[in-house]
Amino acid sequence: MDGDERGTTERVLTLLGLLQQRQVWTGPELADRLGVTPRTVRRDVERLRTLGYPVEASHGVGGGYRLGPGQELPPLLLDDEEAIVTAVALLVGAGGAVAGAGDAALRALTKLDRVLPNRLRHEMRALAESVESFDGGRTPVDADVLMTLARACRDEVEINFDYPSGSAVRQRRIEPYRLVASDRRWYLLAYDLDRDDWRTFRVDRMTDVSARTWRFRPRPAPDAATYVQEGVASRVYPHRARFLVHASADTVRAQIPASAAAVQPHGSELCEVLSGADSSLDVVLMHMVLLGHDFEVLDPPELGRRCRALAARLMTAGAAFAPVPDTGA
Repeated sequence: MDGDERGTTERVLTLLGLLQQRQVWTGPELADRLGVTPRTVRRDVERLRTLGYPVEASHGVGGGYRLGPGQELPPLLLDDEEAIVTAVALLVGAGGAVAGAGDAALRALTKLDRVLPNRLRHEMRALAESVESFDGGRTPVDADVLMTLARACRDEVEINFDYPSGSAVRQRRIEPYRLVASDRRWYLLAYDLDRDDWRTFRVDRMTDVSARTWRFRPRPAPDAATYVQEGVASRVYPHRARFLVHASADTVRAQIPASAAAVQPHGSELCEVLSGADSSLDVVLMHMVLLGHDFEVLDPPELGRRCRALAARLMTAGAAFAPVPDTGA
């Protein structure tokens, strides 16, 4: 393959990747991303079609190129049996049965969903429902809800759903940004349009989830994993505490579940731990003591005073076992 052919192949593969990332691209948008003319984009689209990729084109406002579900999978990619097995494996991975694979599995599944024929979707769902895991793992969520949210994040369209708030259930209208998998649950980072602020939602608590036709322009967003973890570990609690621990962040992360505290490095030998509690912070304080590292209370000040009071009580409790002074006699 000469240089021109190699360049064309790489560009066509890049074009395919772009079409898998978003619902609709205009010709000028693709031309700008690829650094070519709209005419070259049209030729590359035709190359994808000859390979069997179902690239659709529409004109007018809201029109453009999209990768639609085809009558069959692209040649030399997957046959029906391979497609079903792959999709089921990805569903299981997205559900948490494969440690650490949830996010990557969900991203891959949304790409496969683009070209999976309708006749295979039903077989995939039936087979996926027959698969279970004996590991406690993550709180189960509806696969269709997870896919609806993943598509909405990919296509940048608004979402409506019902969500519990106190003793009531209210409808929320949001711009979805990222799905985040913890060791126990799936969360959605989204911009709440009615509250005009960023929010974290538990996917297993969302009901009547539906994608709207309204597309949104992405806003500058916080780091999804960090924002969700801090929310789960501390921000949702009425009482929060921050500590400086005399150990590396890697050491402390290995001791504390990600859902219990957020750990941030503070140099190479120190780290900050952010955690919370529904009522008293005494439980959080005792967990910090049991880590076995020296630490300091950074916030709130009253927790520092509580440390001194508890230390005095512990000294009194152990007074009968105090070492006998060495008199040198």
